[in-house]
Amino acid sequence: MLMRTSNPILSGNNFNVATWDHLAEAERRDRTMTVQGTVNAAFILLGLTGASALGTWMALERQVMAPALPMVGGGIAGLVIALVLAFSPRMAGFLAPLYAVLKGSCVAGLSFVVGAAMDAKLGTGAGASLIFQAILLTFGIFGGLLIAYTTGLIRLGSVAKRIIVAATLGVMIMYLATFVLSLMGVNIGFIHSSGPIGIGFSVVVVVLASLNLVLDFQFIEESASAGAPKHMEWYGAFGLLVTLIWLYIEILRLLMKLKDNR
Repeated sequence: MLMRTSNPILSGNNFNVATWDHLAEAERRDRTMTVQGTVNAAFILLGLTGASALGTWMALERQVMAPALPMVGGGIAGLVIALVLAFSPRMAGFLAPLYAVLKGSCVAGLSFVVGAAMDAKLGTGAGASLIFQAILLTFGIFGGLLIAYTTGLIRLGSVAKRIIVAATLGVMIMYLATFVLSLMGVNIGFIHSSGPIGIGFSVVVVVLASLNLVLDFQFIEESASAGAPKHMEWYGAFGLLVTLIWLYIEILRLLMKLKDNR
């Protein structure tokens, strides 16, 4: 039996179990990963990427720097950050925004080169049109898959996850191998050609990158449900950004091949 007291601070209402449960739940949310927190972090990273890309594009148009600088510099620095975060997710809150800025600059440099090449080949405006189509398709696929996932139309089992991860690793190894061989003067051009094999390869990789988005959605949801630490919000948002950038580059590559094949 609880003792009665005239002290309002120690009144029974202040010891209501439901109230304490609510406070405990709020404190738990402050210390653990949530889907909403990851969404907020993802929006911040996308905003930084877009701002960096726009700033770099404007600088390239004014010939302040050569496209190779953001492409190579941003690409290498971004790769280093990605490797660091792969082994130390706790640093995502600091390094993920830096990665977004660097990759935004890198993607802008790449897009600028592609746009200039398309303009030279197909006429003024062809490059901008290609880049705009790639952006629309990237976010169209992202939005469609997000709707399909949130409505329960798409879920990946453990076997499907392993297949996607293995296939993704295989593509990355192939890209690395072709790059190293090209430095040695060996050209493996069939996957980069605008012929049926090259186009087919790009279609497969675009599908694979899209499935990686579903993997990201599932990782974020499952990690939040498991009570992952708060810093994993930034890590989940970082993973989502990596996949989105990859998807954009692969769509851009596919559209270029389709243009060349005409």
